[in-house]
Order: sequence, then structure tokens, then C-alpha cells
Amino acid sequence: MSTRSIRDLDLKGRRVFIRVDFNVPIKNGVIGDDTRIRESLPTIRYALDAGAKAVVLASHLGRPKGKPNPEMSLKPVAARLGELLGTPVAFAGECIGAEAEGAVQSAPPGGVVLLENLRFHPEEENNDPAFAKSLASLADLYVNDAFGAAHRAHASVEAIVRGVGGAAAGLLMEKELKYLGAALDTPDRPFVAILGGAKVSDKIDVIVNLIPRVDRLIIGGAMAYTFFKALGKPVGRSLVEADKVDEARDILARAKERGLQLLLPVDHVVAAKIEAGVPAETLDVDSPAIGERMGLDIGPKTVAAYATALRDAKTVVWNGPMGVFEIDAFAKGTIGVATAVAAVKGTTIVGGGDSIAAVHKAGIADRITHISTGGGASLEFLGGQKLPGVEVLPRA
Repeated sequence: MSTRSIRDLDLKGRRVFIRVDFNVPIKNGVIGDDTRIRESLPTIRYALDAGAKAVVLASHLGRPKGKPNPEMSLKPVAARLGELLGTPVAFAGECIGAEAEGAVQSAPPGGVVLLENLRFHPEEENNDPAFAKSLASLADLYVNDAFGAAHRAHASVEAIVRGVGGAAAGLLMEKELKYLGAALDTPDRPFVAILGGAKVSDKIDVIVNLIPRVDRLIIGGAMAYTFFKALGKPVGRSLVEADKVDEARDILARAKERGLQLLLPVDHVVAAKIEAGVPAETLDVDSPAIGERMGLDIGPKTVAAYATALRDAKTVVWNGPMGVFEIDAFAKGTIGVATAVAAVKGTTIVGGGDSIAAVHKAGIADRITHISTGGGASLEFLGGQKLPGVEVLPRA
């Protein structure tokens, strides 16, 4: 991806509008996880060090449905960002209009301004040109550093680019495209992909796009049960997407035709319901003893098989947990796979909120080469889809 970088722009004396992804968990004004804020720091600092007159930051938070909602205000983020940057961050109670303009105009040289939640206006998600023009009027240059929003054709991501004097990707966006692009186009081999999570429907495009590219494909999580249904295995009350069974069958046929090693669980942990403290049992996946119970994690034999499949890998992409890892009794499979990924001597890329939470829970986040901040965006990218927020940026 030869997208123009912030490094290619002359920022000196210019106001720079940076679209960031500050969609962080906030409860009662307290930020639960500031990872996304921290990830934006290199780009913000680069702009300031390059002599930007002012840095104007814009983000969405949650799904306020086009109306102001105090619980989804970015005000607490401005305070946290100021602490991390070691410099005050002005907060504008609006993202367009007089209040936003006033905050930007009154920013001191090298000042940072955070605008209020973009999604308080329905025009943001509608990619409204007039709204985009109002945002663009706040600055001279535009930088998109919000990979997590790059798959959305929203006003601050797509339409705004046509209203500014120059546009480029931020350092985080650049890093995401570098790692994910290299994995798809020029991976060191063996290249192994691990896909988990609840629904196979979320991952079909990714699987189809990866079948010709990877050397091994590992599948876990609830999505495995749609494949088991296609293979005629007992699934009990496990989550099965009945309307995707034929597509699962087609995927298995494609993998076989290519001679691709596609690994599914060989044993699983089953229980009557998704709840801490319920009696659980480990069974082989062919065992009818699952009865009316459901599969909630991969078993130890599966963890061992997956670890073996990862042992000689040189590139690994992982998206989606192996079970209901939020409950400790059903977390062993996900943590086992996380530990195996961390041991890989090569490039390891983890994407998706649950997978990121899992590597943190396993305590191995510092041993992962690249943790992607964009769950939906990384899935669409790996699925071979074009991301509007990337496509609209000029090429280097």
C-alpha cells in the first residue's frame, strides 16, 4: 500500500486535522482502556515536532445515533490525552460551527484541540459533503490515523479529503497497512491464519480470501460448529448458523481442492449454559455425549495440535477467540493459543477486540509483533475488500 504518509506533508505553520480513533470504553466519565489513545500519540507528536500551528483531533465514540449524549462525550478523553502528551488539550464542545472554530482559532502555537463526538451529528455517518466541508474548514491539511474507522465511508473519513489542501495517512494507519498488507502480499512462510469468534458469517470473506494465500488455516470458537454441522458431527445446542452450513461445506471443499491444511477442533469443553461455575466436561468432537449441552472452548488436544501447527510459522494472523474466554473455565483454549502465537519466531499480527483482550489476559501482548486497533477494518482488509478511508487518500 503506497499511501501518502504524514512524513510526506509540510506541516510547518499549518493547522492539521487528524482523524483519530478514540472509541474507548468510558463509564461514569472514567476511561476503562486507553490503548487507542496511546496508539495515536506518535502521530500527534510527529505533527507537533514538525511545527504544526495547531493539531485538531476528531473521533467518534460509541453509537449515539446522531444525537448528543453526555455519556458518549469525548471530554474525559481530552483530559487523559493531555496527561499522556504532557501538554494541555483544549476541548471543543462541538465538532463544527462557532464553538469548534473558536477553539481552533484561540489555540496557542503548537496547541492541541479535541472536538466533540462526530457522531452527535447524523451527517457524519451519512458522509454528508456539507458537514465534511465544515470539518475541513478547521484546518489546512488532513491526516487519517483511524484505521479502526477506515472501512466506513463517513464524512470525517472519506468526504473530508476532497475539501482540504493535502491529505495523508498517519503513522498508526501506515503501520496497520504495512503489517496487514505484507501478510497478504509478501508473507514469510509458512503463513498460518487463526480465525475464531462466534459467527462464521463474519469471517467468510476472510476465509475465502486467505485460502489461496495461507499455508495452514486454523479455525476455533463457536464458528467451528457450523463446520461441524456441515461434516455431520454432533453439535448439541452449540451456536450454529444454519444458513451458512452450505458455505462452510464449500469452504472445506475449496481447502481440500487446494491441498490446504485446514484444522478444526478435535476436542471441546461442553456445558449446559454460558455461566461461571456450571459443570463442564471435555469430549472429543465426535462424541454424541454432548447431548443438549454446548461447546464453549477448545480442548487440550486441540490446543496441542494448534501449537504444533504454529511451531514453524514465520507469519501468523489471528482474529477471534477460541471460546467464551471471558469466563475463566472456558478461557484455557484461547490462552493456550495466545501462548503458542507468542512463541512464534516470526511476524505475529493479532486483530479484533476479543483477541486483543485475550493476549492481554494471557500476559503476552508485549511478545506480539503487531496488535491491530481495527477489528472490523482488519477483517475487511484481510477479506480483500477496499477500505474507503484508505482508497480516498492520495498515493505516495
